[in-house]
Amino acid sequence: MNDSPVPGRPTLLGIPYDAGSSYLRGSAAAPPLIRQALASPSSNTWSEALQDLGKPDTLGDAGDLDVSGDDPRRTIEDGARAILQRNGRPLSLGGDHSITYPLLRAFRSVHPRLSVLHIDAHADMYDEFEGDCYSHACPFARVMEEGLVDRLVQVGIRTLNPHLRSQAERFGVEVVDMRAWSDGVRPEMSGPVYVSLDLDALDPAFAPGVSHWEPGGLSVREVITLVQTMRGTLVGADVVEYNPQRDPSGGTAMVAAKLVKELASRMLAVTA
Repeated sequence: MNDSPVPGRPTLLGIPYDAGSSYLRGSAAAPPLIRQALASPSSNTWSEALQDLGKPDTLGDAGDLDVSGDDPRRTIEDGARAILQRNGRPLSLGGDHSITYPLLRAFRSVHPRLSVLHIDAHADMYDEFEGDCYSHACPFARVMEEGLVDRLVQVGIRTLNPHLRSQAERFGVEVVDMRAWSDGVRPEMSGPVYVSLDLDALDPAFAPGVSHWEPGGLSVREVITLVQTMRGTLVGADVVEYNPQRDPSGGTAMVAAKLVKELASRMLAVTA
């Protein structure tokens, strides 16, 4: 369904792009499968906060972008901006994590204050990776260089190396790695917040359908609770790095759909 965003309404935006992937490609095929899981009769359309996302005019869908042209980053930026300019709240379905950089360019154009809660196994702040400064390993380096956000908080990180630690210090990034998380550290957010959720933040036991398996991660319940209890106004989000090629059972698609529902519900909670 392609429909026009309405004020405050979370609006799905499919971004079938995985040219920034460094290990395995496949996440470009994710958006329709996440939608399919959202509509699966094995569950229902209600969030845990009793928001019926199947109710008319509740969850919009702007369809999938055509990113086959010469400038996919511009296409992504323009696609998100079109929703924002109508006061919608883009909830983007990746695709690999490189899409977050152009998405945040769009958000910055309408949000003079913006914090990002980045949930991931990886910091994604390499200056460049394998010769590509727009790799999915680099988006938050580009974001911070351009001053697209005022605050970046990363949760679930468990793959830091000296370069990434240096980058975090350089940009003033607040990192809650898994050791800190296990010690009870939780982020405090406020104001307009964007959530960027890489499914490999989850332990592979919960979401094996990702390209980069990194054991020792978060549970689905921990991520849901983080979203539900986060303070601030959720103005947008992305869910990225679902790779259907590693998800023959479709279980990770259902995890992605569950998280999309809870993100959309969290957006609606401040507009109801």
